[in-house]
Amino acid sequence: MKKIFSIFISLTILFNTYSCAFAENLLPSTANNKFGIHITSEKDLQSAANLINSDGGDWGYVTIVINESERDHNRWQDVLDQMRSLHLIPIVRIATKADGDSWEIPQEPEINNWIAFLNNLNWVVKNRYVIIGNEPNHASEWGGKIDPAGYSNYLYEFAQKLHQASPDFFVLPAGLDASAANTKNTMDEARFLRGMLAAQPKLFDQLDGWTSHSYPNPDFSGKDTDTGRGTIDTFDWELNYLKSLGVTKNLPVFITETGWSNINIDPEKIGSMYEYAFRNVWNDSRVIAVTPFILDYPQPPFSQFSWEKSDGSFYPYYSAFQKIPKVAGDPTQIESGQIVAAFAQPVIPLGSDFVGFILAKNTGQSIWDTKNIKIANDLGENFIKDYSFNDLEPGKLGLMFFKAETPYSTGIYSRSLFLRGSKGQRITNSFLIEAAVVKLDQTKISEFFRSFLGSLNLSNFIK
Repeated sequence: MKKIFSIFISLTILFNTYSCAFAENLLPSTANNKFGIHITSEKDLQSAANLINSDGGDWGYVTIVINESERDHNRWQDVLDQMRSLHLIPIVRIATKADGDSWEIPQEPEINNWIAFLNNLNWVVKNRYVIIGNEPNHASEWGGKIDPAGYSNYLYEFAQKLHQASPDFFVLPAGLDASAANTKNTMDEARFLRGMLAAQPKLFDQLDGWTSHSYPNPDFSGKDTDTGRGTIDTFDWELNYLKSLGVTKNLPVFITETGWSNINIDPEKIGSMYEYAFRNVWNDSRVIAVTPFILDYPQPPFSQFSWEKSDGSFYPYYSAFQKIPKVAGDPTQIESGQIVAAFAQPVIPLGSDFVGFILAKNTGQSIWDTKNIKIANDLGENFIKDYSFNDLEPGKLGLMFFKAETPYSTGIYSRSLFLRGSKGQRITNSFLIEAAVVKLDQTKISEFFRSFLGSLNLSNFIK
């Protein structure tokens, strides 16, 4: 019995800090729910999930903006954790600070501050979608001036440093206003793109995709059947124009702004226009996500784009959008963990089941449940008969209880346990459990207890 208890003690104090992750930085597969929405605040996350993960959909996209003054790790980690629970994939657009009617020109030293902030978050999926800036062919978006070379140099350096920080960053340029003219305050997109490439000929070596603001113009009231520049098909014109400038890289497209004006177009008709767009225009295999602008902004200057009214109800295109058939996305998430300790009952009667538990930490991105996490062992045996645990979020410790069967011989029973992820891959270190398998004879057990009780001198306890 001393040996058995020593096994128990050694098992409960043994720790192993090895952990591993198995994931690949892939574009979404055919199981990709490209439906999404642009939001202004995390308070809209539930409404966003109800909208884009409806009618068969799962893992839709949400575009959200973070500016320099909002870089609060705890706040944004909580936002990402909410997205994880709601199955929403974040597309994060970074911004500077508002200065009157303009946004400040970004400063080079801030790049390192951004990277430290972004790299310290536990993202929802492996690809960390980041958009650098917004419509810099508008002077108001770049400190009151238009500077394609300045934006291109900033974008190149930022993208390069993001990739150096982590290969999981998926860097996207700012969406441009394709309908802007050459004026004092705006620049034609074609001219702006030429200026960007003149300043940084290898710019697209550092970019992973393309951001498009495919608005139905003029006046955000163009037909859903219109094609070309300044329509919901703007992304196609942009890609073709980039090719004419010598950009040969295949660029997956993220349409992070689009939508019809609910002032110029009857709100009752907008839903069917979205349905046509997704079925006939945005069904292009190059389009990864479409996040119309904007879910909840019923006040000026964006009230004409808002999906939610000031009284909290929604325009009819919200429910129409929900009814458009969607697919369940299957994004790649990092699955990794660490088994901190494991224990099995120290004495196991031969031929019977035994129980034990594993203390594990989720160090990955997915929420563990009994459907996607399995207990396995190094010998490849299926000796685990049943197990249970509460859903385990990233960064949390949890107990996993299991029932297993014993071998058909007595002796010291050793097995090395680990956890498998949703794709069958190994996601944790191994941890050894040991116990004594004994053959119990009922007669001998009775004799043992009679002998044990007889050895006790009870006279001192009887008065």
